[in-house]
Amino acid sequence: MVNIVTVLTRLLHLLKRENMHRILFFALGVFVSGSVLLVLFEKEILLRDALWWCVVTMTTVGYGDISPTTLGGRIVGLLVMLSGIGLIGLLTATIASLFIENKFMEKRGMKTTDLKDHFIICGWNFRGETIIQEMRTDPKCEKIPIVIIADMDETPDLRENLFFVRGQIDPATLDRAGADKASAAIILSDDALDTYARDAKTILATMTVKNHVPDLYTCVELMDSKNMDHLKLAGADEIIVVGEISTNLLVQAALDHGITRFVSELVSNRYGNELYKIKMPTYLVGNSFFNAMCRLKEKENILCIGIEDRSETTLVANPESGYVLKEDDFLIIIAEERPELG
Repeated sequence: MVNIVTVLTRLLHLLKRENMHRILFFALGVFVSGSVLLVLFEKEILLRDALWWCVVTMTTVGYGDISPTTLGGRIVGLLVMLSGIGLIGLLTATIASLFIENKFMEKRGMKTTDLKDHFIICGWNFRGETIIQEMRTDPKCEKIPIVIIADMDETPDLRENLFFVRGQIDPATLDRAGADKASAAIILSDDALDTYARDAKTILATMTVKNHVPDLYTCVELMDSKNMDHLKLAGADEIIVVGEISTNLLVQAALDHGITRFVSELVSNRYGNELYKIKMPTYLVGNSFFNAMCRLKEKENILCIGIEDRSETTLVANPESGYVLKEDDFLIIIAEERPELG
């Protein structure tokens, strides 16, 4: 009942905003007066038939099952026809303009989103397209809406379930993007700036997001590892240092040839096996890490490589064999696709 009232309220507001209520009132006036006048001039026509005739005439359908024969009735019919043509044209143009305006505002990032449990990408650079492709490849995120916040003239992408909010990273823009209902935010660096200014802008954006929506999980792109402490103070939950990661991979490639291909497979959702973090299956609670690893590999063809200990808020890769799994732990695994374990 509440939803119906809300829909009707929004509809009335829309009609009033676009002055469509005047068109409807005028159409109702023509409908009622035309029907009554036809009955007055055409004595054989009943009121219910006159109402039907008025609807058919105003919409220019003209079935011809009822037609006036007197001069007065034909004059009434002429007026109803002319009014109907004008009203239909005006109504069609108004509705078309609403659709055009809606698409224009959506493309220009001027609309407010009404989403829940969505992802937000703050800022935009050439890596944004790859990020969206990776997220869409994972079944977990295939249908989840993504909102891009960027200070650009038009949306950088027009795919389904992808929304654009134009503006700087500030409280007003975050509210339009529904940040308080989002599940996570990715904050990208601005490639148009030098490294120092780029990281400074990223830190300021992170601080703005965390001050406005403290519970929003933020994954932040950083260019220089020297600025990591500042970004941690800003409240970033996870920090990806772009230069540092590429440097480490280059070193590993030189020391152990071909290992970077293995790493690339694990961090890409588009091919091969991937890294996943899953909730602890109930049947593994109380088992040692070694036993759980063997059972998962034997039954599910899943390789468990780490544990996130929620009680101590630590993530351990390759924990001790005797580590006892707890109910609130998370497993870090390698699998071909995201598993659903009971």
